Amino acid sequence: MSRLEPWVELPGMSTRGPDDVEAATEFCNQRGWGDGLPIVPPTVARVERMLAYNHRPLNETIGQLAPRYGALTPLRVAANAVMAGCRPEYFPLVLLALEAMAVEDFNLNGLQTTTHPGAPLAIFNGPIAREVGINGSHNAFGPGWPANATIGRAIRLALLNIGGATPITSDMATMGSPAKYGYVVAEHEEANPWEPLHVERGFARDTTTVTVVAAEGPHNVNDHYSVAGESVLTMLAGTMASTGANNLYYRGEPVVALAPEHAAAIAASGYSKLDVKRFLQQRASAVLGRFSPENIEGRFRVRRPDLYAHADLETRVPMFEFAEDLIVIVLGGAGKHSMILPSFGPTRAVTRALTRADGTPARSIAELKVV
Repeated sequence: MSRLEPWVELPGMSTRGPDDVEAATEFCNQRGWGDGLPIVPPTVARVERMLAYNHRPLNETIGQLAPRYGALTPLRVAANAVMAGCRPEYFPLVLLALEAMAVEDFNLNGLQTTTHPGAPLAIFNGPIAREVGINGSHNAFGPGWPANATIGRAIRLALLNIGGATPITSDMATMGSPAKYGYVVAEHEEANPWEPLHVERGFARDTTTVTVVAAEGPHNVNDHYSVAGESVLTMLAGTMASTGANNLYYRGEPVVALAPEHAAAIAASGYSKLDVKRFLQQRASAVLGRFSPENIEGRFRVRRPDLYAHADLETRVPMFEFAEDLIVIVLGGAGKHSMILPSFGPTRAVTRALTRADGTPARSIAELKVV
């Protein structure tokens, strides 16, 4: 006898559903359980296969997903992972990312309900990310990669069905973003001239981690002419200097995704990753006079009188206040196109490691399979 009821129960969902993709998609979309794309029916057999890589009790509450504060459990996540088309070996990474997003400092409630077009970006590092095929090279933010696409989609469906981020009802994004369908990459560690992100954040190189960031969609930095590291950084700083960026007003953690060629040029000029952060913090700025009078008065003179109450219009306003808040990763393939990703509002990035049942780091996906 199966451990599960046909069509695993999601919040508000107890009706037996059809085991046909077209019928299941219509069934889910009518009830607000889908993202508009075709749905794989979360039948008992499919959900059980998904749970082959789960070592936790099926109904263990791992966290709560805002704004509904629904219980994050392996069973619920498995149902959403099936609906997204995930392979079972992707499941531990989906669960890990959602667990990180449930941490209070990430401010999932703010991100899920804001009018801002932000979305949770999951950056994976380590051997299992590479083993299951999460792309961090050519077209890393683009289509064509099953792991990136379906892990990202499973996260989005869980944020909808468990977290309650229903468009218009609670997800109040003015315009939204394609990143809300799925926002998953792996850092291109082999092309990184510095330590990769997870090592910088205190984990061993052979540990698989996810770092979740509340971010806008990526914005291109086109620089085919610069050769010296300072020149590349100058172009990056200029692109970051946007008067409408949230990081001017809230302390978040924006991301700079350096193309391997840009990263190599910067490192060859003697810059460390910390040097990169300090340079961009100092140079990515706009003069106060570039802002509208209402923003000068309300955003700066009133909210930050210590810095701007009597500042003249030539005073420079940094795009972000603290160098250590900038996240720098290496991403992509050949070509001189880097990207900047401003962050949403008051938020802190969260990093979690993928572990086995005994709490030790998992070194391969096979170690996570339940026999």
